[in-house]
Amino acid sequence: MRRTKEDAEKTRIAILDSAERLFLERGVAHTSLDQIARDAGVTRGAVYWHFQNKGHLFHELLDQVRLPPEQLAERLCGAEDEQPLRVLRDVCVEAIVGLAEDEKKQRIFTILLHRCEFTDEMGEAAERHDAFVRQFIALFEKQFTVVTSRLRPGVTPQLAARALHGLVIGLFTDWTRDPPQFGREEVQRIFDTLLYGLLDDWRP
Repeated sequence: MRRTKEDAEKTRIAILDSAERLFLERGVAHTSLDQIARDAGVTRGAVYWHFQNKGHLFHELLDQVRLPPEQLAERLCGAEDEQPLRVLRDVCVEAIVGLAEDEKKQRIFTILLHRCEFTDEMGEAAERHDAFVRQFIALFEKQFTVVTSRLRPGVTPQLAARALHGLVIGLFTDWTRDPPQFGREEVQRIFDTLLYGLLDDWRP
């Protein structure tokens, strides 16, 4: 029985690896489950045993590299009262810098940002991804709400949260389109510049 479970997991990993490779080469919309099955050396039935459809497979692929909102929330809750925003900034910096250190992240985020069209076939995956994004923005907003009195005039927690999220997505998009040679310090300065514009008392 144990051997069967091990074989099943190996098959699942092979399917994910093939999907990653073909999505990157051809784009998600132009890759079929049949093609993925052939590339992985398995039957189409084996693909459906592990994944309900292409959208489900795509979502599982993203989950290999995304930071779960629950994990981020846990890190923020563990911060001292005056430090959550600094922890939030550090997590964002780590996410960007991590692209330079993890080739798998580079490939999967390139697929998400440059090789994916959320067609009808991908409807469920699109909904789950949108829900994931909303969770993160809500988590950002919650942190800024705690320091509302420190926000610059006219800046609301919601506006600050969307600005921070927009910066993260923009950096991910630029990096995966044309990987720049920047280091941690430069990324930190980018986020510090945004936070300085949002908060009266932000200091790097």
